Amino acid sequence: MLVPATTVALLYKNRWHVELFFKWVKQHLRVKRFFGRSENAVKSQLWISVCVYALISLVKTKCALSQSYYEILQILSITVFEKKPVFTLFAGKLHF
Repeated sequence: MLVPATTVALLYKNRWHVELFFKWVKQHLRVKRFFGRSENAVKSQLWISVCVYALISLVKTKCALSQSYYEILQILSITVFEKKPVFTLFAGKLHF
């Protein structure tokens, strides 16, 4: 069966967009592997990661932070149970 070149090019282009999406997910959302194999498990993990990324982005913008997303996430992860306003966590010079 012979497939037209335009169809092959379109399929490759769409596959490339999927590859770029997963590359972005791995780099920005820190999703290295999926905990489940079902469609629902993968979608749930991706949505949770997107929500965390959005919240980190909101904190970075609202508090005018100079730290990277990774540094903000690290600071929040070690201070998650502290009863302090979020902006006070970044007032000191924290380095990792």
